[in-house]
Amino acid sequence: MRRDWSPVASAEDDGLILFDGQCVFCSRWVRFVLRRDRPGRFRFVTIQSERGRRLAEALGVDPQQPETNAVILDGRAWFKSDAALAVLAQLPGWGWTGIGRIAPKPVRDWLYDRIARNRYALFGRTDQCMVPTAEERTRFLG
Repeated sequence: MRRDWSPVASAEDDGLILFDGQCVFCSRWVRFVLRRDRPGRFRFVTIQSERGRRLAEALGVDPQQPETNAVILDGRAWFKSDAALAVLAQLPGWGWTGIGRIAPKPVRDWLYDRIARNRYALFGRTDQCMVPTAEERTRFLG
């Protein structure tokens, strides 16, 4: 699959976050975003769903062994540390995290990769994707 994780054009819905629904850390990230995204800008799709698999493949992410999450913002797909920083920058009160862009992308992505490669060992893995509350369910796409 992809090796260059630079942003790419995407016709997908703006504010869509693709994530590994079996990864406990990734699910915690989604919960973090849900709690802070008061305007409701972001919606979510697990890479294990049919739509998530199709999106992953279109973006060059291996759906069987994803190396990154992705977010679609303003017609572009962002990956790895760029995706995390882009999401944080959109959350009320979290714009200050943009300072993270001062660090060179290779350094940020090196750290991202260390966590991503070890996410199951460090945080755990579940056999089923997270179950959103009734209120959150409208923000999850299948």
